Amino acid sequence: RRLYFDTHALVCLLEENGFTTQQSEVIVSALVKIMNTNLDMIYKDMVTKVQQEIALQQVMSHIGGVKKDMIILEKSEFSALRSENEKIKLELQQIKKQVTDEITKVRADNKLNLNLEKSRVKELVSFGYHAQQDRALTQTDRKIDTEVADLKTMLESHKLDNIKYLAG
Repeated sequence: RRLYFDTHALVCLLEENGFTTQQSEVIVSALVKIMNTNLDMIYKDMVTKVQQEIALQQVMSHIGGVKKDMIILEKSEFSALRSENEKIKLELQQIKKQVTDEITKVRADNKLNLNLEKSRVKELVSFGYHAQQDRALTQTDRKIDTEVADLKTMLESHKLDNIKYLAG
C-alpha cells in the first residue's frame, strides 16, 4: 500500500514544533496504523472488476432463463386459452341447437292448441252459440298473444346470452 503523504516530513515537522524524535515517530506510526485499518475496512466493502463481471454474467444468465420461462409460459397459456375457446364454441353450438329445438316444439304446441281452439270454435258456431264463440275467440287470441310474447321473450333472452358470450 502506498501512503499519499511523506512520513519523514511529518516526523520533521513534529520535531520542529517541540516533539522529540521518538514521540514524532510514535505519532506518525499511529497515524499509519489508523490509515491502514481504515483502508482495510474500505477494501473489505469493495469488489474487484473481475468479481463485478462475474456477478453481472450471473445476473444476465438468470434474466435469460427467466425470459425463456416466460416465453414457454406464455405459449402454454395461449394454447390453453385456445382450447378453452374451442370448448365454449362447441357448447354454444349445442345451446343454439337446443334453443332451435325448443322453438320448434313451442311452435308445434301452439299450432296444435290453435287447431284445437279453432275446432272448438267451429263446434260452438255450429250450435249457434255466438256469445260463447266471441269469448272463446277472445281467449284464443289472448292465448296466442301470450304464447307469441313468451316465445319472443325466450328468443331475446337466448340472443342476449349469445351476444354476451361473443362479446366476452
